[in-house]
Amino acid sequence: QVQLAESGGGVVRAGGSLRLSCEVSGSTVSDMYAIAWFRQVPEKEREIVSCISMSRSTYSDSVKGRFAISRNKDGSTVFLQMNNLKPEDTAVYYCATDRAPACENDPGEFAYWGQGTQVTVAS
Repeated sequence: QVQLAESGGGVVRAGGSLRLSCEVSGSTVSDMYAIAWFRQVPEKEREIVSCISMSRSTYSDSVKGRFAISRNKDGSTVFLQMNNLKPEDTAVYYCATDRAPACENDPGEFAYWGQGTQVTVAS
């Protein structure tokens, strides 16, 4: 079993920064697992934001150049540094994993999810 817990959300003005953390725990924590960040706003589907695997990091076009994903050495924590935030970044942010090595964009591919953290960007 794998448990994920997000933190670091909050309210920030446009142009500001936030750093989200995803703490991964359980008997099989490994830096070999890909960890993804998704976000969701009411009445819309959950969308991929970023993903990190052992070989690469990926970003959606809407956050490329503004967000940076990273992880600590043992894979127990994944970070999402969000800079130059925009009101359209407002959403609940979730981290997820499927205990697989490759990044996926489809939220249906992920079996394990955190509870989410709210990010609100005021204009």
